[in-house]
Amino acid sequence: MAAVIRSVNQAVAKSPVGWWFRLEGSGHPKERANSRFFTEIRAGLTTWAAMAYIISVNASIISDTGGTCVCPTNDGCPTDDAYTACVAEVKRDLITTTAAISSLSSFLMGLLANMPVGMAPGLGLNAYFTYSVVGFHGTGIISYREALAAVFLEGWLFFILSLLGLRQWLARIMPQSLVMSVGAGIGLFIAFIGLSSGGLSVIGGDTTNFVGLGGCKPDDFLPDLPNYCGTRVLQSPTVWLGIFMGGIVTVFMMMYRIKGAILIGIFVTSIISWPRPTAVTYFPHTPAGDDAFDFFKKVVTFRPLKLIGNAIDYNYSKGKVWYALITFLYVDVLDTTGTLYSMAKFAGLRDPVTLDFENSTIAYCVDAFSISMGALMGTSPVTAFVESATGISEGGKTGLTAITVGIAFFVSIFFAPIFASIPPWATGGALVIVGSLMMRNVKEINWTYPGDAVPAFLTVIIIPLTYNIAYGVIAGILSYILLNGGAWAIRKATNGRISPPDYAESEPWVIPPGSIVPTWMRVVANVATGRPARAHDVELEKRTRSPSIGDTSSHGHNKDPGFVAVEMDHLPSEH
Repeated sequence: MAAVIRSVNQAVAKSPVGWWFRLEGSGHPKERANSRFFTEIRAGLTTWAAMAYIISVNASIISDTGGTCVCPTNDGCPTDDAYTACVAEVKRDLITTTAAISSLSSFLMGLLANMPVGMAPGLGLNAYFTYSVVGFHGTGIISYREALAAVFLEGWLFFILSLLGLRQWLARIMPQSLVMSVGAGIGLFIAFIGLSSGGLSVIGGDTTNFVGLGGCKPDDFLPDLPNYCGTRVLQSPTVWLGIFMGGIVTVFMMMYRIKGAILIGIFVTSIISWPRPTAVTYFPHTPAGDDAFDFFKKVVTFRPLKLIGNAIDYNYSKGKVWYALITFLYVDVLDTTGTLYSMAKFAGLRDPVTLDFENSTIAYCVDAFSISMGALMGTSPVTAFVESATGISEGGKTGLTAITVGIAFFVSIFFAPIFASIPPWATGGALVIVGSLMMRNVKEINWTYPGDAVPAFLTVIIIPLTYNIAYGVIAGILSYILLNGGAWAIRKATNGRISPPDYAESEPWVIPPGSIVPTWMRVVANVATGRPARAHDVELEKRTRSPSIGDTSSHGHNKDPGFVAVEMDHLPSEH
């Protein structure tokens, strides 16, 4: 068998496929060392197993918007059976959408950019889309259709920024403690969602303290206040099933570095919840439960988009649409840009000085195109996933890894009945775990100097407390400008005589060397001036050791922006 695998690897390497993906032995001047066909396939399947949970989690979160369903009373229709049935249909559509856009974006990232990075709708961005922009069941600042219009235009604006090389520059100018605090704040945001009624239901509403313990049975809710427990908190069996099977057992598997631990935890919890005559069933003997069970029994089927396909309302005259668009732009700059830099470094494809990487402009353009295509399918912005590090640690170095991820997601489209039947208490634990992993960003914040620490802390705490990423980012930026701008002005006015005592501990605000002009522009300029067409080659950095899965396996939004002091090769083991 080993001889067969070796011969196939060599045959593929010497083929046009091997040349395109720069496999070892292809003869390409920039072939990637130790890249082999079967290794890339295995790495792709590993990455898919680590990030497949997003199919059910994203559908669960985005369906809380209500999608295109209409609530006649404008109060979220918490007890309207017809509206609830419509939302269930939206969730099934979103299963197809999530798998389809993840397949398309990952495939394009591998084929065109030759990057071993998986793509899917991002956690954090989908929560902001749902709870801050559209609101629960459409009670937010703009409608679901208008929010999709913001995402659609954001993708094309990103495409232009990527072509001009501005996207990298926008990320570089941000103070790095603020960059880290945004990721940590989103982690708390996601964890809070996982603990609330959209997940484990451990936390519920409280008429006095705003939030309190939840987890009671529906019969114990306060009158006309769903998820507000009047008595017998934490008495629901599904709460404890989610805590132990979806939470504790999943973390235990991660401690022993079992691949796909989050996905395994979700499915084990779901399987326990599928039999009907149990206290934890997801299919109660009600009209809604009967309908969900009938769809579940199909197992394998193709579910077309009935309610959310091409549902965009291009209402760009509304100011709040632009408010949402600007926030999506900013968070995505920190999000995908940082992840791509991190993964390029981890795979040994990045210049350690300029922090550029091979095919960076193409990679950013693929991401931007995928964002707009995702909006047409009815979902929030698509982003690169840090789970890609699990595949890279398995030896993935080329786009074949991402193509394998795309093919695996394509197959998942036909298992929509299974993914649509995953209960919220099965995904709630996963959200809490992902949030906890994202919190490791706080260790990279400069807590020594108050001018860096306080703005970062405000960002971290305001994001989950306001259910709004934008408010946290605004608070962080404004406080940073006031504190550090004021200190800078006083130092300049006094020629440095009046300065904070620990000013030397402040984080330096620097932009890495390297041109803002993208490679394709430099090539065109060289041709126009009669110089050799080739731009300056990216000098790739060397890894001092082979990474392990434990170094990086985490989640879709634990971002290392690449241009800061976060070294992926030295992160603590987690899985």
